[in-house]
Amino acid sequence: MTVTTPNPADAGSGEALAAPFPEPTPVSLDPLKGSKVRLGDRVFRSLAEASGVLIVALIAAIGVFLLWRAVPALARNKENFFTFGGNWVTTDTSAMHFGILDLLQVTVFVSVFALLIAMPVALGIAIFQTQYAPRRISGPLAYVVDLLAAVPSIVYGVWGLYVLAPVLKPFALWLNENLDWLFLFKTGNASVAGGGTVFTAGIVLAVMILPIITAVSREVFVQTPRGQIEAALALGATRWEVVRTTVLPFGLSGYISGAMLGLGRALGETIALLIILRGTQTQFTWTLFDGGYTFASKIAATASEFNDQYKAGAYIAAGLVLFILTFVVNSAARAVVAGRTAK
Repeated sequence: MTVTTPNPADAGSGEALAAPFPEPTPVSLDPLKGSKVRLGDRVFRSLAEASGVLIVALIAAIGVFLLWRAVPALARNKENFFTFGGNWVTTDTSAMHFGILDLLQVTVFVSVFALLIAMPVALGIAIFQTQYAPRRISGPLAYVVDLLAAVPSIVYGVWGLYVLAPVLKPFALWLNENLDWLFLFKTGNASVAGGGTVFTAGIVLAVMILPIITAVSREVFVQTPRGQIEAALALGATRWEVVRTTVLPFGLSGYISGAMLGLGRALGETIALLIILRGTQTQFTWTLFDGGYTFASKIAATASEFNDQYKAGAYIAAGLVLFILTFVVNSAARAVVAGRTAK
């Protein structure tokens, strides 16, 4: 770009000289790319990048290790690993029979059942704490709910089998006797009166994941812009209408994210389900009064067989499937949250 500047000496002639307009000096918008970068900024950036790379490398290393240890056992397996659901036979390492069908069904069934119980309860607690409860109540209540996450799994398992199961026994028997026409309440392969069923395990698991969902939902709901809440109240909205039209739409992605975190926690629960669920060799029939093993409880129950690389490899293969399943659930949660945020 050029501009013309008149020369006093040539004013009479009307001639003008073309002078170049000085080009602007490039300015970097990234302070880390400038010529003068503080040492602390460089160190912090390097540490942050290294942390991100380390996490990805660890996840990849875990997956590679599980696959590497599982391949020899899978090569000796005489059944279809994904469709076989019978009893695992790993005594003869030259002809092994194992598959994950029943493990996958029990794991997904008990986890989803627990999630369906925990989600509405956690939502109600989070809304009450952030929108209805006075400060002198909401603080102690949040503290008590968060303390549930500090209870060891083995305590939950013992409490569920020896305390909760007898309390639930009359209700479970009533469901089994009066609603057995529905597949969820048919008699399964475990004793309804004994309590070692998906019904008992799912309720205990719901209590275990409740603090996670509640804490995440509460922290998201409390971030609802105060201006939006006051505007709704000024327009004559009731407290419930404020929650329905302002708080829930704002915090829905956080609530879903908390639910998926709870689901990931439920999928990997071990000791509590190992204590409560009664193991069975029969096929899982998708009733709440079935027993069985989840991925994690099956691996924990057969830890004595890990002295052989092929026997251990069979259960490591199951652990690999659980690893992938948890990764898929977390990825789906991230996708849902990203979609809600973009919307």
